[in-house]
This record gives sequence, structure tokens and C-alpha cells, in this order.
Amino acid sequence: MAVLVLDNGAGTAKVGYATDKEPRIIPNCVTKAKNVRTRIFIGDQIDECKDLSGLYYMLPFQKGFLTNWDIERQVWDYIFGKDVFQVNSNECTAIVTEPCFNFASAQEAMNEVFFEEYQFNALYRCNASCLSQYKSHKEESEKNLCTLVVDTGYSFTHIVPYFKGKKIKEAIRRVNVGGKLLTNHLKEIISYRQLMVMDETYVINQVKEDVCYVATDFFADMNVARKRGKENTIARDYVLPDYTHIKRGYVRPQEDTTGKAKDNEQLIRMNNERFAVPELLFHPSDVGIQEMGIPEAIINSLEPIQEEMKPHLLGNILLTGGNCHLPGFDKRMFSDVRKLASADYDVTVTMPKNPTSHAWEGGCLLAKDPDFSKMVVTKQEFDEHGHNICYERFDV
Repeated sequence: MAVLVLDNGAGTAKVGYATDKEPRIIPNCVTKAKNVRTRIFIGDQIDECKDLSGLYYMLPFQKGFLTNWDIERQVWDYIFGKDVFQVNSNECTAIVTEPCFNFASAQEAMNEVFFEEYQFNALYRCNASCLSQYKSHKEESEKNLCTLVVDTGYSFTHIVPYFKGKKIKEAIRRVNVGGKLLTNHLKEIISYRQLMVMDETYVINQVKEDVCYVATDFFADMNVARKRGKENTIARDYVLPDYTHIKRGYVRPQEDTTGKAKDNEQLIRMNNERFAVPELLFHPSDVGIQEMGIPEAIINSLEPIQEEMKPHLLGNILLTGGNCHLPGFDKRMFSDVRKLASADYDVTVTMPKNPTSHAWEGGCLLAKDPDFSKMVVTKQEFDEHGHNICYERFDV
């Protein structure tokens, strides 16, 4: 029987059959464009839009939880429909991810949507970190009984310790900082210092992905950013798209940082914003968010854990999620955790080749597990026992 793996993130949904080599990454939103009044773009249909300035987003997730089911249904209808996967749900099992500590009402709604509306044959719900942990355990570290998964995504970052594949619930930590906050903060800084871009979420998100990085030494980089001329090796000029000549923004080569725009070009100068924005992942209090940074939260999550388990968790920290694509993220994470952890313990931080789709790949592996058929709830069982059997089987 076919297994469809849906890593349903707040920013993007990573979807594909368990037999596929890689997932299709689809923005989990519905967008309206300024210049096309009549049409809405669902998921990756946005690629067909010619002018991406001033996009209006309708998101199914708010603060990391699924709240708008009408929008989510539109996205799922598109994914399961004839345009993308042509899912024959009666003969298909679905593996779906949801956030840690998801509300009971959202869990029940999820069961009903998959069984009663889409008529899937069987369903397995879990957290994305569970699939990431499963993959790294199966492939790299069968010997390691403990894994500490850091899943840093669109809405927030979860730190989830696992022991023998079971998560230690009292040690899970959430930091309310994710990619969305970084993009919004970058929009505010650029609007305040240079150019009004508060409506340009799509463009500024591309700017963030193209030029931002995590500083290994924040204050040293800050000193370089203060310099003028050739000595400032950090400043970059970013050419914004105008959607007639320039379809996608790009970074000017470092040699060409004159700051002068050529014909038809609109520039923004990116200096200390390049590393000051991702710094929020490590010090959210810089912008008045009363939260721990990720390294501090990792150490804090070890507090309720038995002493003999701590070195094993610190020795196997796994980084996943979209924010891991920021250059230097893993090095900085290692150095900060190393400073905070006890000198007696070794710290090992690993980052998979593709941190975004790592959980999806774990789902594909899980689908091939001989015990997988015992973990799912079939439609027949759901019809007989209702939500209770889902609460028993799914560890969310």
C-alpha cells in the first residue's frame, strides 16, 4: 500500500510518497497578488505569478498552531488533487506531522479531516522531531540511545530530548523564535533605515536567505561593520527585483560595493543586519522577547534529566529545520553550547545534508519499518473506536 509522507510545517509542507527520492516543498499558504485581482495562488502556484511585490498571505498556522482549517484544506486539496500527487486515498496511508503539545481539538479535527473528508485508509500522526530522530538513529547512530533534536522552523524552535526513541516530555523546551520573526524583524529594520518594505514579505524573505548569516563572534563582526570603504568586508549591496527586467533579487559581487545603482536598479545596503537578525535565535532578549536563546534552552532542557543521561544527549545534538540553512548556524550552536555545558561532557552537534527535508526522509524510512503497520490507525478502527484509539497510539 502506498504511503504518503506529509511534513506539514507552518512555513512549507514537505510532501511525497515514501518511494520518492526527495519531497516536493510547497509553501503552506494561500497568496493573493496585487496585479492579479481575480486569482488566488495556492502553495507553489505562486511560481506562476509574474509580479511578486506586495503579496497578501493567508496562513493556516498562527503562532505555530493550525487554526485556519479552511485555508489548510485548500492547500491539502491542491496537494492531494490531480495537479500534484493524485492521491487515491482509499488505498493510501498518510504520515502527518504536527507541533509538540498540539491542542486536543486540533488533533481531533486532524483525525476527522483525514478519515472522514479525505477517506485515507490509515493514518499515523507524530511530531517532526520524532521522524528526524528515527532517521538519524537508523542510519548513523544505532549505538546512540539518546538524541537531542533541535527543530528550528518557521514559527518557533523546539528542543526535544529522546531516549530509545521515546521523547522525554518534561524536558521539551520551546523558544518562540523562528524564521518568520527573523523576516519580520528584517522588514522593520530596512523600513526604518532605508526603504519602506513592510508589505514585501516575499522579497525580504529572499533577502534574508541570500545574505544573512550567523556570526561566530558577534562583537568582532560588529566592529568590522562599523568600518568604511574597503575595510568593511561585511557590507553587501542587494539589488531588488522590479519584475520587468530583474525577476529575482541578487547580491552584488563584493568587489562592486560602490553603493551606486545602475539603470533600473534599486539597491538596499545590507551591513550589520546580515548577522544581527539571525542573532535573535541566540539572544531573543535583544528585541525585548523574554525568552532564552536556543543554546541556553538546550542546557535548560537537561535539568529534569538524570545525570548519567546528560553526556549522551550532549554528545548527539541533531539540528533540523529551515533556519539551519543560515551559514555558520551549526558552528555557532556548537561553540555556544560548549561554553554553557559542563567541561566534563563532550558536545557533538550534527547537521544533516538537507535539514529542511530531514524529517520527511525519516517518515519514508519509517514507512518501510516492519512494525509500521502496528503503529497506524486504520479507517475501520477509527470508525469503531473514535478518537480514543488515536490518543492511545499517537505520541504527540
